[in-house]
Amino acid sequence: MDEEYDVIVLGTGLTECILSGLLSVEGKKVLHMDRNDYYGGESASLNLTQFFRKFRPNQSPPTDLGRDRDYAVDLIPKFIIASGELVKILVHTDVLRYLEFKQIAGSFVYKNGKISKVPSTEVEAARSPLMGLFEKYRAKKFFEFLQGWKEEDPATHQGLNLDKDSMRKVYQHFGLEPGTQDFIGHALALYLDDDYINKPARSTYERIVLYTTSMARWGKSPYIYPLYGLGELPQSFARLSAIYGGTYMLDKPIDEIVLNKDGSFEGVRSGEETVRAKMVIGDPSYFGAGKEAEGGKLRVVEDGKVVRAICLLKHPIPGTEESDSVQIIIPQNQVNRRNDIYIAMVSSTHKVCADNIYVAIVSTIVETSAPENEIQPGLHLLGSIYDKFVTVSPIYTPVADGKQDHIYITRSYDATSHFETVVEDVFDVFKRVMGKDLELKKRESDVEQ
Repeated sequence: MDEEYDVIVLGTGLTECILSGLLSVEGKKVLHMDRNDYYGGESASLNLTQFFRKFRPNQSPPTDLGRDRDYAVDLIPKFIIASGELVKILVHTDVLRYLEFKQIAGSFVYKNGKISKVPSTEVEAARSPLMGLFEKYRAKKFFEFLQGWKEEDPATHQGLNLDKDSMRKVYQHFGLEPGTQDFIGHALALYLDDDYINKPARSTYERIVLYTTSMARWGKSPYIYPLYGLGELPQSFARLSAIYGGTYMLDKPIDEIVLNKDGSFEGVRSGEETVRAKMVIGDPSYFGAGKEAEGGKLRVVEDGKVVRAICLLKHPIPGTEESDSVQIIIPQNQVNRRNDIYIAMVSSTHKVCADNIYVAIVSTIVETSAPENEIQPGLHLLGSIYDKFVTVSPIYTPVADGKQDHIYITRSYDATSHFETVVEDVFDVFKRVMGKDLELKKRESDVEQ
């Protein structure tokens, strides 16, 4: 490791792998290192042996779960929005050619003790139990307003200003009930909590348009998912980096971030070897996350926690029309919480587990000192659970932008059910590193189902 690089990237999570791929394409000489012997970091997909080694190191996987190689169990539960920013990056970089996708079969929402399908057609909307007859009429007027909105035509604005008026005012304008507001804000706009209601309506409008255009691509649901698990995403971007000259080292311990006398980044030490570069990019775990500040320098702070329960089932989730894959959103108001609870389920159809096994992950932002109790409403919806693996993960945020010391730290994975915030972090870090915006080329996407 006696060469010098433009960039060292630490950790092979999706954020880091996208960045290493993009920077390699930009002509940067990139060295990418990970302490683990597999790609993906916290966004990895593990086979059965790796999965049990991580959660129950003293226990072998039960034989009735099937073959080890049939499994690719995700550590975080996220789906890809079909018209979202991650798909645009996949198209821009041509990484799509390394991946195969399958649509998620359905999206459901919890209301008044029951789960109901988020309507994907006018017929489903007319039959949906989520709203009464008159409320459906009011909601129809609301969606017609969104669909007909033209920036340059005040006649379509109905006296509302999306940049000034709050979402609360928009809801009131159409007389929408609290339950309908929950449905729109959480099942369509995909907000984690209700803070958005008192903010300008523009962002909510854009989120709903993203959801509906994603739904319109194929119907049924707005989400797609890569065959063989989410871990395929970072591996595909790693392949892109390698094509453009990037170097990868897995199973490489990172013992020290070496600094110059002025406190700026100089290199990374692994054992007796030190490799140097102009800058470093990495996930928070490589920069003191969860530990005392190294040398008095605090680089990341904890900004909440996420509890996740990875559950193995031997049946589809009850009440989901026997779907092989679903998302279920439990809006916070339905269970007297501040944050929503999410359920993401995939199955052997997606090449992530053996036949007749279903993998469901229940997650939320931690609000109390008893995190597992907080996800009980979600666990209750799963029916009989064969096995359950619970984690509580801190969400870390960097304290500095990295421009001064050339240390650029990414954010932990949040509790959202999609990758849009991950892509926001990619855009942000790329601009700080390169001094320019990431411009995505417009091409026709070819995401095969």
